[in-house]
Amino acid sequence: MELLYVGLAALGAGLAVVGAAIGVGKIGGSAMDAIARQPEASGKIQTAMIIAAALVEGVALFGVVAALLGVLR
Repeated sequence: MELLYVGLAALGAGLAVVGAAIGVGKIGGSAMDAIARQPEASGKIQTAMIIAAALVEGVALFGVVAALLGVLR
């Protein structure tokens, strides 16, 4: 039964990481599109992109920690 919890925790952590990778990829792609359309606003777009990517990574880290804490259940 313990092996089941470890496997589920690994699956949850993996899903959190994959979700974060997809989210950061979409943020980066959208930012590049926006910069291509309005090069004069690249500084503001880049700042917003970095903040959004940091928030996505923070949520992913929370997901990984929550999944791994499930092992200690």
